Amino acid sequence: MPHAISQIAELFIWPHAGCNHRCISCDIWQDKSRRELSAEDIERWAEDWERLGVKEVILTGGEPLMHRDLSAVARPLRERGIPLVLLSTGLLLKKHAKQVVEDYEVVLVSLDGPPEVHDSVRRVPRAFDHLKAGLDALRELRPDIRVAARCTVHRHNYRHLAETVRAARELGVNRLSFIPADVTSEAFNRAGGWDADRQGDLVVPADELSELEAELERMFTECADEFDGGIVKETPDYVRTYILQYYEGFHRRAEYPAVTCNLPWASAVIEVDGTVRPCFFQEAYGNLHETGSLDAVINSPQAVRWRSELDVANDPTCRRCVCFNTLEVPEGVGPQ
Repeated sequence: MPHAISQIAELFIWPHAGCNHRCISCDIWQDKSRRELSAEDIERWAEDWERLGVKEVILTGGEPLMHRDLSAVARPLRERGIPLVLLSTGLLLKKHAKQVVEDYEVVLVSLDGPPEVHDSVRRVPRAFDHLKAGLDALRELRPDIRVAARCTVHRHNYRHLAETVRAARELGVNRLSFIPADVTSEAFNRAGGWDADRQGDLVVPADELSELEAELERMFTECADEFDGGIVKETPDYVRTYILQYYEGFHRRAEYPAVTCNLPWASAVIEVDGTVRPCFFQEAYGNLHETGSLDAVINSPQAVRWRSELDVANDPTCRRCVCFNTLEVPEGVGPQ
């Protein structure tokens, strides 16, 4: 059956509800509930995940390191040989450096620009300095730990793209990627979505798209070595299409970039309350606390039917997605 899932390439889990940054692009920090997935939850579910052939678990947020005992969350997964990736703001990396280097294969941090821009977007004083100190602490304990960074491009940082690449160099990241800002979904604690004014506060304005294009071209020229050497994950052509055309699409000056994605057939997201989604942006399948089994949730008749009817190329949510991806899946699974 092409729409039943027998193997999960990437499983995202959201261990802690809150965040220690106050980013202008996200509302997760407004959740003060301190809800968590417990270590007992993960221990109970881990065997099922192993049977599903989970290839990688990515701890996301918010800030996972705010969890009261994240090592206990990681332990049953590490015992089963499942590689772990940590998404972090960087603020707690130095404090938890020993735990991080022991538990994680890759650390993925957000980078919003050179120091002053990064701090402004994060709305945290010296956020960049804390990030650098945290990454330095990791490398002191484990020089070969891999660090990736992601920059969300929007009106508050698009004039500093070349400087962002140089900041990534300063931080010593292995890989840097760029994405446009999601402003149309309910993801990231935005129940009901943002109104037009809030969206307009973040997107690159229509009358500044030519400036965005010029800044992209400046980055391609000034940072050619980083693109050629693979420090920047994407090619210039891809970034040009992905970033510029996305904002042209938002302002109805062009179509959104074409989307190729099989994440609903290759991954799942488990939120802090046990809600399971095919990705961050689509509607929930169900809840692990109610079924006790990820397999039962993602392969319920309703979930399989939803995937069978999903037309990624034309689905409104997929068309506006900023995180589409294609992962390896068993032969015959996914869109045919």
